[in-house]
Amino acid sequence: MTPALEGLEPQEIWKHFGAIARIPRASTKEAAVIDYVLSQAGHNGYEVIQDKVGNLVVRKPAHRGREAAPMVMLQAHLDMVCEKNEATVHNFDIDPIRIVRDGDWLKADGTTLGADNGVGIAAALAVMASEDLAHGPLEFVFTVDEETGLTGATEFSAGMLKSKYYLNLDTEEADTICIGCAGGVKTIGRHQIDLRKAKAVQAWRVKVSGLKGGHSGVDIHQGRGNALRILGGVLQSVLSQYRADVSEVNGGSAQNAIPRDAFAIVLLDARKESELRSLIAKAEQEYKADLGAFDAGLQITVEPVSRPAKVMKATDGKVVVDLLASLPHGVLAISPDVPGLTQNSTNLATVSTKGETLEIVTSQRSAIESSKRTAANMVATIFRLAGFDVEHSGSYPGWKPEPNSEVVVKLQATHERLFGHPAKLIAMHAGLECGVIGEKYPGMQMASFGPTIVDPHSPHERVKISTVEVFWKYLKAALEYL
Repeated sequence: MTPALEGLEPQEIWKHFGAIARIPRASTKEAAVIDYVLSQAGHNGYEVIQDKVGNLVVRKPAHRGREAAPMVMLQAHLDMVCEKNEATVHNFDIDPIRIVRDGDWLKADGTTLGADNGVGIAAALAVMASEDLAHGPLEFVFTVDEETGLTGATEFSAGMLKSKYYLNLDTEEADTICIGCAGGVKTIGRHQIDLRKAKAVQAWRVKVSGLKGGHSGVDIHQGRGNALRILGGVLQSVLSQYRADVSEVNGGSAQNAIPRDAFAIVLLDARKESELRSLIAKAEQEYKADLGAFDAGLQITVEPVSRPAKVMKATDGKVVVDLLASLPHGVLAISPDVPGLTQNSTNLATVSTKGETLEIVTSQRSAIESSKRTAANMVATIFRLAGFDVEHSGSYPGWKPEPNSEVVVKLQATHERLFGHPAKLIAMHAGLECGVIGEKYPGMQMASFGPTIVDPHSPHERVKISTVEVFWKYLKAALEYL
């Protein structure tokens, strides 16, 4: 077992979590972890179905005496967000996650940990392997490519499942039961940029880094900095004061992560170096003052680099910079019904320069379908005003809360019996697969719970060890009661 996991309880979960951490499982690259799940199911001779995109359904018979109980589904997704610090040497296609223990927390060495949703996978596999747990008939669903657009859930076929109750194991706050979530959609802007030969002047790399980033739904209300917005603002100042050219702009890593890093290559007379550095230093101070304790690690740097062969036409460079500085990002509306819950939001996620094409990816979220469309149309309008072509993709539905459903009532009774109080019922401003899969199975009752996981989708991701044991105790008790 991985040294950081030695001696941890429950061993049933940590042994699988350690094994999964050694298996690369980026979105759309889940073949090896699929094989691991298949090996666990095959070891016990359980029925397995695999659909055309790779989703797995495993069926386990009821424990003796529980054959008449309603069927329950446990569901987790197999992929993880692959984020690392710039200085970290790690290849997510071949390297295992290096797990580090820090008191009551597990984290990774400079990368995402994959507790989202590795703990859920491990818990499902632990239930699958159990021999003494008095559960009814079970279905286990392991989906692919959740993190880049809920692809596995979207492609999941109607008619495959038999369960009455659906327990999703992908919530990240202990002592809570999630009973609803937001839907989402990507809005992508693309622009063909005119390139011309670069002048014989110095090239500079202007870089924004050191931000916390985080999940574009769960963390969108935290007031954290967006590297693309900051870079856009800094470049606006540069272009307004100097005859500078822009060669490329790149930043962000995923449509569902708040961007932590971004950079641009600008060309400017080398004699302006002192002024440029002064401008960048002043911008850093101003943005740090604006972010305060929300994101104290911000750094904005400038360094000389090799001059590129071509730069953007001046008008194109200005349009791109102005767009990054002005595209909306963050909370658009707070729920009037659930205190503190973000209802509508938009995330300015990535920008990439690929030859003569510049692409900006954003995502919008809302539990209300019409509000989601309105937010996406707002962003699309801004793109079009800037002369960009627009594409909407990856739309998925939200999940309407049903706090008085039978499964929620039973889960609350179990929680109160175990811990002396009911769990807190919450809805999430993030996309859970419950909304997508549940839409295909009308009448299926859903809930989601899990241990405490902090800062998913960033290298700061960590899971609180003590809450995993509580999660396991609760999951077992719930399966014996449902």
